[in-house]
Amino acid sequence: MIEVSEDRFAELVEAAFDAVPAELAALLDNVVLFIEDDAPADDPTLLGFYDGIPLTERDTSYGGVMPDRIYVYRNPTLAICDTEEDVVEEVGITVVHEIAHHFGIEDDRLHELGYA
Repeated sequence: MIEVSEDRFAELVEAAFDAVPAELAALLDNVVLFIEDDAPADDPTLLGFYDGIPLTERDTSYGGVMPDRIYVYRNPTLAICDTEEDVVEEVGITVVHEIAHHFGIEDDRLHELGYA
């Protein structure tokens, strides 16, 4: 396990979001990002989580709803990493994985694409 400060971890998460191609980032709709130290108690090894209504499930009645939320969890990520380079890689995978859920891509397909 590597030690990475909260500020540095936030920088790495922001860099991962900045690395998302502009064409895709422009399609994100009504989404906010949260960085939290710990995953939920019922799944303490979770690296990230998407909570919202995927674009593929929205219809004309979608409106006036709270933003979708993407969570990235610091401590579970650090627990599986030995170097900062490992953290950069895991954060990048997690960010893409959770954004993909916003676009309606399911876990099975993400695993096929290497974003487990």
